[in-house]
Amino acid sequence: MNKVLAEIIAGVIPHKMTRNRWRGILRFGLFNAVKLMYELKHNNTQPKYYLAVCAIAKNEGPYFKEWIEWHHKMGVDKFYVYDNDSTDCIKEVLAPYIESGLVEYTFFPGFKKQLAAYDDCLEKHRFDTRWIAFIDLDEFIVPIKDKTIPEFLSRFENFPAVEVNWLIYGSGGAKTKQPGTMMERFKYHSLPGHYLNRHVKSIVNPRRVFSMIGCHEVARISGYAADSHGNLIKQNFWDREPQQDVIRINHYAVRSYEEFVEKQSRGRAAGKTRFITMQYFNRYDLNDIKDD
Repeated sequence: MNKVLAEIIAGVIPHKMTRNRWRGILRFGLFNAVKLMYELKHNNTQPKYYLAVCAIAKNEGPYFKEWIEWHHKMGVDKFYVYDNDSTDCIKEVLAPYIESGLVEYTFFPGFKKQLAAYDDCLEKHRFDTRWIAFIDLDEFIVPIKDKTIPEFLSRFENFPAVEVNWLIYGSGGAKTKQPGTMMERFKYHSLPGHYLNRHVKSIVNPRRVFSMIGCHEVARISGYAADSHGNLIKQNFWDREPQQDVIRINHYAVRSYEEFVEKQSRGRAAGKTRFITMQYFNRYDLNDIKDD
């Protein structure tokens, strides 16, 4: 009911950012919003972690080790992993990280469950961590001007969220899956100013947001989100030029052709359809510049 009401009411708001924010608030529910505001006012719990990552994955087991090790090295203290009906080796790969306490694992079956997983993460862990980054298994947060992600975030303590742009990496012409990590295997990326790099992912202060709006933006309780340069965001990400000079998200959208076909066959945890088309591969297989 909240979703239907959100679409009806938000649909009449002309300004895109305002419309999206109210869509998120209404989907969260006005009663829940009032309840949360009361809880936030009276709960002074100090967060156990500074930076956590939340992700939902479907049959991404072989990619978890590199993804976790990279982000842990970059300063992530905790991972909230939602398993969307995986049938591969995900639990075996995650076992040592779960045992050590670095990963909290949740089996989360069903179709189109990404937003539901994000809602669950915010509800359960709102007071556990200072920041939560909502990203996917083919996305790697890469600080450029700072040594770690927390070092970057230390300049954004007064903001409810920070939006970080993509830099899309293509297949580099690879037809089959080869040994090595994604970051080793795929060195060719899109032109930085490509319009698809206007996409963002959000790192949010869970005590200052209601819920996520799709997988990119957040419904804020108060204040403006910031871009990676520290500017207040007053335009939708589609209306802004991408920034990758301070921090970026390497998005390995297609990997090799063989890996894309595998991804296509297993469906996705987030999408509007169960299958990803080859049109997606052709659109995201961008190989304009090679990394040094």
